[in-house]
Amino acid sequence: MPSMFSLEGKNAAIVGGGSGIGEAVAIACGEQGAYVRCLDVKLDAATETAATIREAGGEADAGRVDIVDGPSVTAAFEGVASERGSLDVVVCTPAINVRKPLLDYSDEEIDLVLGVNLKGNAHVLQAAGRIMREQGSGSIILFSSIRSLVVEPGQSMYAATKAGIVQMVRAAAAELGPDGVRVNAVAPGVIDTPLTAPIKDIPDWYDAYGDRNIFKRWGSAREMAGPTVFLASDAASYVTGTVLFADGGWTAIDGRFTPPGM
Repeated sequence: MPSMFSLEGKNAAIVGGGSGIGEAVAIACGEQGAYVRCLDVKLDAATETAATIREAGGEADAGRVDIVDGPSVTAAFEGVASERGSLDVVVCTPAINVRKPLLDYSDEEIDLVLGVNLKGNAHVLQAAGRIMREQGSGSIILFSSIRSLVVEPGQSMYAATKAGIVQMVRAAAAELGPDGVRVNAVAPGVIDTPLTAPIKDIPDWYDAYGDRNIFKRWGSAREMAGPTVFLASDAASYVTGTVLFADGGWTAIDGRFTPPGM
């Protein structure tokens, strides 16, 4: 059974590998035996993650990529495939969230959130999909969110993009599946990462988020690595076009009513 989850012999490109969930996923893929190319808009951060993997006995290096720039994504993935002989796993974690009421959004802010979260992920799907379709195998994992299902004031654009990622994943899975390529999404709940760091400055807000799920706490970036490695591995060989919610039960109990005396 342990070998089902092994990534031994696989070549993985982790976009967003310089911090947060991407960093945790990159390290976990290295621990499971994959060669890891850590990609991030911040090359220094990606380089540090790659060094951490190598220090633990894994094989990794780093590169810079901006997912809004389609040609740079293509070049990064083609580099892995040409240098290593294949591109077996691609994970994309970056996202931007501008928290404000919908009516207060500027055109520039709309373009920013849609550009990174939707257009950027589309670039990743296209570039990885073309390589994997040609080689006849591969696993692509994008990151959605509980906001694809449930929303709160101030998260309209972010929620729209995370729902859009789900539909892109499903469509890509249908299109690429006949060629042996699997496409899935992980949907985290409230996770302690640089993206959510500003919430820590407001204790009541931070505590309210943590109290909202079944476990009554925030999740860690490391806790997103397991679900992602599963989807990347042969243990998920019959899993495609799906969304794996790793949200501490947030969506399971959304709208819960507890009768008096229960």
